[in-house]
Amino acid sequence: MVKVLVSACLMGECVRYDGAKLPCNSTILNRWKDYGLIVPFCPEVAGNLPVPRPPAEIIKGTGIDVLNKNTGVFNINGQDVTESFIKGASEALRIVKEMQIKLAVLKDGSPSCGKTSIYDGSFSGSKRAGKGVTTALLEKNCISVFSENEIKKAAAYLEAIRS
Repeated sequence: MVKVLVSACLMGECVRYDGAKLPCNSTILNRWKDYGLIVPFCPEVAGNLPVPRPPAEIIKGTGIDVLNKNTGVFNINGQDVTESFIKGASEALRIVKEMQIKLAVLKDGSPSCGKTSIYDGSFSGSKRAGKGVTTALLEKNCISVFSENEIKKAAAYLEAIRS
C-alpha cells in the first residue's frame, strides 16, 4: 500500500509554532486518512522543538541554502534553530525511505515544509518564493512534494504511481 507523508498540522494536530490547529478541510485527505494512507509528520517537532515555540524563519535564503550551510533558521528571538530544522528534515527522509513513501503533502509557507513559498526572514508576515528545509531535502532525494494547495495534483500523482 502506497503511503503519503502529510504535514501533521494539516491533519489537525496541534504542532504549529503557536500551538493552534490548522486542519486542511480536504475530501481527498479525509479519504486517504480513512484508507490508512496518511503518515502525519511534523519536522519541527521531530527536530525537538517545543509546542508552542517562537516563530522561526530562514534568513537570506531557502531550505536548499540551509542544507548547503549557506544560511540558517533563526527564531524571532535571534536563536539559531538550524540544527533542529535539519534534524527534522533528516527524520522525514528516514521515514519516507523506511516506508517507501514516494510523495508528501506539506504546509506551504513553513520554513520546514514550504513548497512554493516561505516567510522572508523579516518576521513581518511577508513571504517570498522558496522551499523549506524538509521540502528541499525530500525533493533532493526524489520524493515528490505538493503543497496543501496542490492536493488534486498529489492525488493524480498517487494514482499514476499506483497503476
